[in-house]
Amino acid sequence: MLAAILVISGASVCRAQQGAETAMACPQAEWSRAGDILMHTPGLELFNGVIHPSAGLFEDYFDVDKAAEEHRGYIEMLRKNGIRVHTVADILAEVGIDSLRRLAADVLTYDISSIPDESADETEAYRQDVLAKMSRNDLIRCILLQPTVKLSRTDTNTGYEAQYLQNPLMNLYFTRDQSITTPRGHVICRMNSSQRAAETNIISLCYEHLGLKPILRIEGDGRLEGGDYIPAGTVSLIGCGMRTNDEGIRQLMEADAFGHDTVVVVRDHKLWQMQMHLDTHFNIIDRDLCTMVRSRYEALPGQPEYNTCDIWTRKPGTPGYSLWRQDVPFVEYIKSRGFEIIPIDYDDEMHYANNFLTIAPRHIMAVGGQSEALQQRFREAGVTVEWIPLESLIDGYGAAHCMTQVLQREAFDGQTTGLGAVRHEATGQSPIRRYRLDGAPATDGTRGLVIEDGRKSVR
Repeated sequence: MLAAILVISGASVCRAQQGAETAMACPQAEWSRAGDILMHTPGLELFNGVIHPSAGLFEDYFDVDKAAEEHRGYIEMLRKNGIRVHTVADILAEVGIDSLRRLAADVLTYDISSIPDESADETEAYRQDVLAKMSRNDLIRCILLQPTVKLSRTDTNTGYEAQYLQNPLMNLYFTRDQSITTPRGHVICRMNSSQRAAETNIISLCYEHLGLKPILRIEGDGRLEGGDYIPAGTVSLIGCGMRTNDEGIRQLMEADAFGHDTVVVVRDHKLWQMQMHLDTHFNIIDRDLCTMVRSRYEALPGQPEYNTCDIWTRKPGTPGYSLWRQDVPFVEYIKSRGFEIIPIDYDDEMHYANNFLTIAPRHIMAVGGQSEALQQRFREAGVTVEWIPLESLIDGYGAAHCMTQVLQREAFDGQTTGLGAVRHEATGQSPIRRYRLDGAPATDGTRGLVIEDGRKSVR
């Protein structure tokens, strides 16, 4: 199945591979070299989404066949970099037929509400008989299209006629969102939109087939989507806004699913579809380099674009987190971790420039067609960029990062950033850091409103 076996402990915690040339583990840092990725090339299930893009959670119409071709090209580029890409289609072609039937049985519906005298037991027996006869490919079609057969009576032919409805999984190709992979293992999310709810069952089946038992499934009122999660060395960054809520984050912390002693909850106050997840306006390239869309980078306190964060910590090796700091300016926090920020201008942002995938330190896969100014910023920062043609797929409101679930990365070396003065929040002290509102460092001579150790003050 896997080119290199994914080794899971009895507690379902990802550990380094045995016998691999380079040790791989569940991702601890977004910048570590990628090893295994789960993806899904869209197919027929995409069509219903593009004929009414807004209802499909898409930005605009796009050609289904071109989208699939772009996706296959992206996979090929990843594989040329030595990354093992596992596709949902390949997994469904290999998984046990009984597992497929169970999944198909959950979504194939016979609606007899228009036939009051119809026997529910007989209808169910008929449905089960059809499911038992289905071929593997038809079971897969059933799973992806989620059909409903709305039955009514007729006096001719077989005595039945029907309307056929579908609720296809048109967003399944955004495999970032149905789960997150933390240093502790895999967590199955609970999607914010009803259109996407059933996607998590398919991803769960994929993990089961790969021998990767998830450590947690978000339940109840919790909401969690993978685009809001970014591992950053010794900390976990988790967005809280349109698609992920406090209850989902609480369940993660309560289950000790993050695997980091510091959890940074990045609060989105704008709640805009174009920036629905953390990875749409912030991303990481290396231990000391990241990007942020300019509107967030330059935002002032009180503006919707102004991100704040709450920092939760615990002592290493102990359970339970406590709130250490609240309403910290996110730009200040990122700079205090030693990151240089590359700003992304509006036109590039609208072309999904920030939604790149880091496959190794300072090596990213990004949507092609960005401005020369941004390309120059990347060159000056020593970033290798492989530009991917994704002109159709990005009209689904996502790009290179959204289309990948990184299952393994090179084992983290323990270094956090380029600044040795940055402390681990739970265990020590660090120098007071002062910044002007534009994000530049403040000096003792700076006058006016400044951010001092996470708090606003007038000097």
